[in-house]
Amino acid sequence: MSTYRDEGPPVGGPAPELVASGFALENADAPFLHRGLNLADMAHVLDLSRRGLVPPTAQRALLELLLVAQATPAEEFPYDPELGEPYNSREAWFVSQLGDVAGWLHAGRPRREAVRIALRLHVRHQIAELVTEAVRFGRDAVARAEEHTETVMPDQTYLQHAQPSTFAHYLLSFVYSTVRDGQRLLAELDWVDTSPGGAGCVNGTRLLEDRAFVAESLGFDGVIEHTRDAMWQVDGLISVLAVASSLVSNLSKLAEDLEIWSSSEFDYVDLDHGFTRASVLMPQKRNPYSLSIIRGASGVLIGRLSGFLAVSKSPSARSDNLIYAYGEVPRALDLTLRITRLAAGVVRTLRVNAERLAEEVRGGYSQATDLAEHLVQTCDVDYRTAYLVVGRAVRAASKAGVPGVEITGEMLDRAAVEHTGHALGLAGTDLTGALDPWRIVLSRDAQGGAAPAAVARMTADLTARLDDLDARARERLAAFDGAETALLATVRQATSPAMEETR
Repeated sequence: MSTYRDEGPPVGGPAPELVASGFALENADAPFLHRGLNLADMAHVLDLSRRGLVPPTAQRALLELLLVAQATPAEEFPYDPELGEPYNSREAWFVSQLGDVAGWLHAGRPRREAVRIALRLHVRHQIAELVTEAVRFGRDAVARAEEHTETVMPDQTYLQHAQPSTFAHYLLSFVYSTVRDGQRLLAELDWVDTSPGGAGCVNGTRLLEDRAFVAESLGFDGVIEHTRDAMWQVDGLISVLAVASSLVSNLSKLAEDLEIWSSSEFDYVDLDHGFTRASVLMPQKRNPYSLSIIRGASGVLIGRLSGFLAVSKSPSARSDNLIYAYGEVPRALDLTLRITRLAAGVVRTLRVNAERLAEEVRGGYSQATDLAEHLVQTCDVDYRTAYLVVGRAVRAASKAGVPGVEITGEMLDRAAVEHTGHALGLAGTDLTGALDPWRIVLSRDAQGGAAPAAVARMTADLTARLDDLDARARERLAAFDGAETALLATVRQATSPAMEETR
């Protein structure tokens, strides 16, 4: 057997390059984990104590010191990259205060278990809070939609006029996507809200055969079944990042539209002054800065998702992915929360130029599809023929400067003669029902349409869905806070003088 290999723990301090590149990065993530690490340690000590494994004096000393740590802001706690990752700093501090008694914190668990728990405690709160912010955006958008059920506009595809619609109908499309992402977030919260506690390194520990106590003490909804999987799973974090990216991608689409529509060339909408920024050179400019923030954040989140996927592609039971997860996932969720809140503010204060939108829809040709469908209904022609006849008529009208609302039966007959060799008999026909944008909107009373009655049904439906999402998220937040409060109360009771007298 080779004697070259040097077994055992490292001797001496870490290399400065490792401190600067690795440990410094990990310690920068300590603020996300600090509260959860303290709570995880408290639950672990109580679990050891109830099994009679830790002496009462050691239990009291550990819990008292953990209460001190809990009351100490992360920024003031002595996290030191020279000592290694954040847990090493905690261990050094506990040893400096208690000596070897601090070693009970490691009984039956590796450092990673406490950190895995701390990450889940932090992320589950972020997810529930993000759902409430998504609800806020949805409610603000619904409220604006209710104000603009009769604000006619030419809806667009590929930035080209498509069909007459309303600003309300347009805006609600973003609410439905937001609701779906809110539902996905709550589904991912179910994954996050499970405990890896008691998993040991990969196969549990003989000291703590019942894993339910730690889970219940920390308010987790259950225990991750497989111990090895509990320590190393990251698929749920990938899903969380994906949903966060999806949510902001939806908001980015809205921001892209609003940036174009707020330009002087379009003048469809105008952002509130508080969501813009002045040019320091050009006094006439008021830039839609908030929209750039939303759009840029979408790119950042896509990058974080891609980056996390890249580091997750490793052999099993490796720390590569989770070392970065401790910071990347909370930062991504924090950015998502801020951007969702920003988008809600933009929508809530947005000014919509209804006159300009009406002018644009009446001056364009977005009613062409309805006109073709009218020919199918009244002239006994197939849709392709109707499509080509209307296309010729629109082209001729455009060249002559005739808006879509003024296309006549005579113009359609001429186009029909050019295409089929005979007229459709539309001369003198009243085409108002197929050409007037508002009458077209009123005809869209089917489910999901732009007619005011259909929009009212959707706003009622969305309001109910948003209320349900909000109630479920707030219920989870209350449960998380309640579990933390109960755990801290138990710890304080265990360290009270009255408790000491009963021992």
